[in-house]
Amino acid sequence: MSEAVVDRGVQAAPRLPGYALFAALLAAAGLPLYIHAPKFYVDEYGVSLGALGAVLFALRLIDVVQDPALGRLAERVRAHRAASVWVGVAVMAVAMLGLFAVTPPIAPLWWFAAMLVLVFSAFSYLTICFYAQGVASAADLRGQGHLRLARWRETGALLGICAAAVAPVALGGFAGFALAFAVLSGAAVLAMGGQWYVSDMPQGTGFGPVLRDRVARRLLIVAMVNAAPVAVSSTLFLFFVESRLQAPGWEGPFLLVFFLSAAAAAPVWGTLAERFGAKRMLLAGMVLSIAAFAGAVTLGAGDLGAFGVICVVSGAALGADMTLLPALFARRIAEVSPAAAEGFGLWSFVSKFTLALAAVALLPLLEAGGYSAGQANDSKALMLLGFLYGAVPCVLKILAIALLARTPIEERG
Repeated sequence: MSEAVVDRGVQAAPRLPGYALFAALLAAAGLPLYIHAPKFYVDEYGVSLGALGAVLFALRLIDVVQDPALGRLAERVRAHRAASVWVGVAVMAVAMLGLFAVTPPIAPLWWFAAMLVLVFSAFSYLTICFYAQGVASAADLRGQGHLRLARWRETGALLGICAAAVAPVALGGFAGFALAFAVLSGAAVLAMGGQWYVSDMPQGTGFGPVLRDRVARRLLIVAMVNAAPVAVSSTLFLFFVESRLQAPGWEGPFLLVFFLSAAAAAPVWGTLAERFGAKRMLLAGMVLSIAAFAGAVTLGAGDLGAFGVICVVSGAALGADMTLLPALFARRIAEVSPAAAEGFGLWSFVSKFTLALAAVALLPLLEAGGYSAGQANDSKALMLLGFLYGAVPCVLKILAIALLARTPIEERG
């Protein structure tokens, strides 16, 4: 850690496996927490789901507000990025151990909130630094650098989600998961050693250059609208499997199929984009996603095989979203603004805003329609659940397609 910065002039080409491993670390601290942490605190400490849900929503709102500020911070300390990343990873690893491997020394709900504040804040800062560094590193790759780096990065992220989803069972409990996360943290920072160099671009001067650029601004809007279908389906997924499919206990296998399909598809989408163009392939992935969501509307009790196919298809479509859209944004940021970290602070903001908005809009609407989780529901409530889970994402995807189609993007590396 003594070398906080590596001079760009002597920097070797980026080590893409290191980017994949670091992406896996970040992904393991992201979505899986929403799967594991609430259940763990309900089972171990008897905390109510309602209280945990309120805390998670409040923390997500804090995330939405703080991400642009963390983007500015990452840009201001760019000369010491390596050291700040070490600190961020250490904070995240310690907080994960505190969350899952330490008996709460205070009320479990408050301990849950405190540990998640540390995890989410470190996660956000590290994600911003990581994607901003990718903007600089892609310039050192031959060919279409942003697409090549994105292919490795997002495949690693999706595999990290899959590993974290099954880790508590495979490792004998949540304490084992937290310890494995700490080991992965050390391996990931070592794999990225020497990669946190300072680009030769001048330091950023705020969000202005990003927001003033028409293409960058449009890509941010596309990202927000395009993330909405995934936010909707993620919010309603457990309810859909439990109530609409009448298949409690199948949530984990379906999630694993979904993310493994995305991981398998991500490098394929990257390769196709290098050949046929990222925008064209991203549009194709969005159309594929519409086909999957539309199929979900027709499903009912016992349609497990059909839903498995939908998980495969929608997962493959997610691989395009995760790989190609960030690559297009990174490439545009490299062209218009030195403030890569601030640009990805905005990117993180719009993604999390969509998740927060989906949770606060859909769940009350579902409840108002007569739906009750864990109980028998009438056909009207189940129809509303199917409509929200399948039809609403189709409409949002169509809007995202229209926005992306009208966004002028040059198809090059």
